[in-house]
Amino acid sequence: QVQLVESGGGSVQAGGSLTLSCTVSGYIAKYLALGWFRQAPGKEREGVACIDNSGRSSSADSVKGRFTISKDVTETTLFLRMNTLKPEDTAMYYCAADRSGGRCYPEFFPGGRADYWGQGTQVTVSS
Repeated sequence: QVQLVESGGGSVQAGGSLTLSCTVSGYIAKYLALGWFRQAPGKEREGVACIDNSGRSSSADSVKGRFTISKDVTETTLFLRMNTLKPEDTAMYYCAADRSGGRCYPEFFPGGRADYWGQGTQVTVSS
């Protein structure tokens, strides 16, 4: 059973930076595609970024150039570096994993059909 545990959320002023982390356990991470998703109150869940088992990444247009997804060399920790944060980035951020071949297939990202989800970490950006 895969377990995903996020950390690193918090409150920050617009223009600031945060780095989210997600520890991955219970499965050989190199066989997984890993992604970050977010959901703001009253809005649908949105795919933020995805990284596949080859290290290739993709991200939503809304965060391109500001957010970077990465994972450590052991592939047991996923990161989301968020720069130049905006109030509209305020949301609960979730880490997710998909076992379907380790690729960021559209059903997973940005579709959100994942095999495993973390519990989420809140990011609040004030203007």
